Amino acid sequence: MIDTHSHIYAEEFDADRGEALQRAWDAGLEMMLLPDIDSASRDRMFSLAAEHPQRCRAMAGLHPPSVNDNPRWLEELDMVERLMREAPVPLCGVGEIGLDLYWSKDFYPVQREVLHAQLELALKYNKAVVIHTRDAYKEMLDAMATYRGRGLRGVFHAYAADVDMARKLLRCGEFAFGIGGVVTFKNSGLDRVVADMPLELLLLETDSPYLTPVPHRGKRNEPAYVEYVCRKIAELHNTTPERVDAVTTSLAKEIFCI
Repeated sequence: MIDTHSHIYAEEFDADRGEALQRAWDAGLEMMLLPDIDSASRDRMFSLAAEHPQRCRAMAGLHPPSVNDNPRWLEELDMVERLMREAPVPLCGVGEIGLDLYWSKDFYPVQREVLHAQLELALKYNKAVVIHTRDAYKEMLDAMATYRGRGLRGVFHAYAADVDMARKLLRCGEFAFGIGGVVTFKNSGLDRVVADMPLELLLLETDSPYLTPVPHRGKRNEPAYVEYVCRKIAELHNTTPERVDAVTTSLAKEIFCI
C-alpha cells in the first residue's frame, strides 16, 4: 500500500515518529507521500524524506490556508518555485495546493492566484499535483477547466464531492481521487460516492494526523491506519483488500512517476 497523503513530519509525531513509521511498515505500507504545507514545517518534511529516501517522498507547495492573511504569501510562493529547481531531496509532486473557503471567503482571489501559479509550475516541471478543496468545489472546477487538454495530472485529496463533480473534474486532466478515513464514518455519505466510482480512479490516503478512520476515530491518525481505508473500499467494491492494494499502488506510482 501507498499512503498518498501523510503529514507524519508534523509535531504531533515528535514523541514517537520512529515507532509510527515502524507500525506503518508492519501494516504493509510500502511508501508514504509527504505533501508540503509552507516554510514553517518544510525542513522537517525534507529531513524525514532524506532519512528514508525509498519510503518517504516529499513535495513542495503552499497550502491554501497558509495564504490567508499572510503578508508573506508572495515570498512563500517564490520559495516553492525555487524548490522546483533546487530542492534538497527529489520531489514527487506539487502540493498541497488548492482552495479552502471554509474559514473565510475573503482570501479567495489570492488563493486562486497562488493555485494557478502552482499549477503552472507543475506543468513546467512535469509534476503531479495534490489538490486540497474545502467548501470550494464550484470554484475549483472553474479553475481546473482552464487547464483542459494541457496534460495536468494529480489527485484531488480528501475528495468530498459527488460522482457528477468527479466526472467534470476528470475532463480537465488525468486525475485520481484520494480517499481517507472519512469513508469509514457512518453518516459521511462518502461511502456511497466511493461505491459508485471506478476503483481505478481511487488512491489511499490518511492525511495523518487528521481524519482518523474507524475504529480509531477521535484519536491521532497515523499512516498504519491506511489499512482500514483499504478494507472499507474493498467492502464497498465487493472485492479483496489485496486487489484494492494492487490497483491503488499501481495508480499512485503512475501518477507520481515513482
